[in-house]
Amino acid sequence: MDYRREAPDIIKQFLTYHETICGHSKKTVDEYFLDLRTFFRFLKQSRGLADKSAQLDEIDITDVELSLVSSVTLSDIYEYLAFLARDRVKSHNSPESGKGLEASSRARKIAAIKSFYKYLTSKVHLLEENPVADLDSPRIPKTLPHYLSLDESRALLNAVDGKNKERDFAILMVFLSCGVRISELVGLDITDIGNNFEYIRVTGKGNKERILYLNDACADALRDYIAVRAGTVPASMKALFVSRLHKRMSTDAVHNLVKKYLAAAGLDSTKYSAHKLRHTAATLMLQNGVDVRTLQELLGHEHLNTTQIYTHTDNAEMRTAARANPLSSFKKAPAKKPEADGSEEK
Repeated sequence: MDYRREAPDIIKQFLTYHETICGHSKKTVDEYFLDLRTFFRFLKQSRGLADKSAQLDEIDITDVELSLVSSVTLSDIYEYLAFLARDRVKSHNSPESGKGLEASSRARKIAAIKSFYKYLTSKVHLLEENPVADLDSPRIPKTLPHYLSLDESRALLNAVDGKNKERDFAILMVFLSCGVRISELVGLDITDIGNNFEYIRVTGKGNKERILYLNDACADALRDYIAVRAGTVPASMKALFVSRLHKRMSTDAVHNLVKKYLAAAGLDSTKYSAHKLRHTAATLMLQNGVDVRTLQELLGHEHLNTTQIYTHTDNAEMRTAARANPLSSFKKAPAKKPEADGSEEK
């Protein structure tokens, strides 16, 4: 995606600000563009500013200027939200998948719009008033993350075999030991392993670096992989995890690798994924004494409330709290038998 060719100047400048000043990744900036493009396509269509025969996803927005941007009202946003909730195709590449976006998808699109208008009012002062300042985001239902139990994690690791077993085992160990994102894992270079396998240096969201210390099992797995890697991968290759074609492994390749071993371990590969291994690492650490603020730093979360979802996955403390209730041993007294009144039924 090259927003520099498809975006009007007013949106292009906003995206450049996020890329250069805020330090957001190309993927994040591209998602901002896609979300804003959908909104202004909808706006042009709803106001009759686009060819009536054109489909929504065909509408050009390169002519969007400040006059249109500044005319947006909360009513426009509410109409857009209704469209997203009822009529927007869930998957752009699969029209048969149904219509109506989930609350989380709608919230992301609204966040892009709010960020755009905040930039126009607070940063470049092209608008005096922010028309979406009072806009509430769709409420997202809270769901607990899926994660593997300790025994399931062991089964997954024991399932690793085959030609690339050292590499694949190391990948799974880094996921389960360090709780990295898949983008962070594929972005690792061999030089990111520090001080004789004591830690790895990870580059997370917003190009923020953090140091993750390795436990003995993870360090051993990386040592074994590096020993094999040295005999097969050119010395010029800086990527840590390399495909059979001697290229940096892609996120798709890692996703497929995880799915393969989940199935081999007898686990539901439709329920779990590479990202669920990150959830697993976080949950296992929390259950074994790591405090939530340390976990926040380890996972690279900007806000503590993002990390606190894992505090709801440790049922042991909740069971203890339930048992501590003074009514926990209450037993209902047996019902009293009715006393005889001396009368007989006739």
